[in-house]
Amino acid sequence: MFKTVEISDARFAVEGLRYVTVHSPALAQRVDLTLWVPECAVGQSHLPVVILLHGVYGSHWAWAFKGGAHRTAASMVRSGEIPPLVLAMPSDGLWDQGSGYVPHATQDFERWIVEEVPAATQRAVAETSEQSTMCLAGLSMGGFGALRLGAKYPGRFRAVSAHSAATDQDQFKTLIGERLSAWSDRESDRSVLAPMLQNRDRLPPFRFDCGVDDFLIGPNRELHRDLTAAGIPHSYEEFPGAHTWSYWELHLRDSLRFFGARLAA
Repeated sequence: MFKTVEISDARFAVEGLRYVTVHSPALAQRVDLTLWVPECAVGQSHLPVVILLHGVYGSHWAWAFKGGAHRTAASMVRSGEIPPLVLAMPSDGLWDQGSGYVPHATQDFERWIVEEVPAATQRAVAETSEQSTMCLAGLSMGGFGALRLGAKYPGRFRAVSAHSAATDQDQFKTLIGERLSAWSDRESDRSVLAPMLQNRDRLPPFRFDCGVDDFLIGPNRELHRDLTAAGIPHSYEEFPGAHTWSYWELHLRDSLRFFGARLAA
């Protein structure tokens, strides 16, 4: 799938983290991926993979080095709360302030996540394979990506979770500005609700949460109301907090517990 693949040397790995750079056919450029593999899982086969999507202005290192995602996962694996799994934390492609994880005119940031990130993970982590179960989560722009892609590709992911998610492209206008016009404007790419309604009978289990002081609390409540009115099963929670890394670091545990329960089912 990739013209070139560069994988960090295992001799220099710290806390189970490794780094990958591939030349993406979907993006026609090189793009980065941070991976975490628990030490206890070395030598196992077909480990499940949790893809974590970052927000605007971020990159592949954000979940690990601003949210400590690998440390949270390691603690939960050690305690038996979740089974051994791999974290795949990709860059969104580094388009402008954020790609939205949607198709653009000349680059397909959606295909990068849905097809190429799993393939790159399999190249870099021998303990994963095409048989590995995939789960998807994200924060803010990444929450928009997780909920939308999970709904648009309902057979691809075992479960989906989002924190402080944007729910519609219009919410990015103040962040991306006029360049938002480069994003796909198809209905299934513009909002989270559209693909959920289109695939309502095939959706994977999904949850989302938001802090009560988050500027996106209104859109999250509206999505919850719309899903409830449509009779679409889901879990929605509100917690103290705002649109901050301290909130996402804390509530990543909710996503991982949710995934752990579905992986064990």
